[in-house]
Amino acid sequence: MNTITGAQLRAGRALIRWSANDLAKAANVGVATIRRAEATDGAVTMVPNNLVAIRAALEAAGVIFVDANGEGPGVRLKKVHG
Repeated sequence: MNTITGAQLRAGRALIRWSANDLAKAANVGVATIRRAEATDGAVTMVPNNLVAIRAALEAAGVIFVDANGEGPGVRLKKVHG
């Protein structure tokens, strides 16, 4: 899945208990970029490099983006082993 929705960004941040500032810092983007993306209904549109960086930061922190597969897109946390 290449697209991310504003709801997925908000939910992903909530799962790992990050503020918008935390995500902005981890992705090396402005906090305004995060806030604009999260306010979007549906798929976010932004500079592709920013989207890649935001997704990578969330994934590195344990967020998995789930495809729509009939129920709508979502997020979940990686399983912790051990």
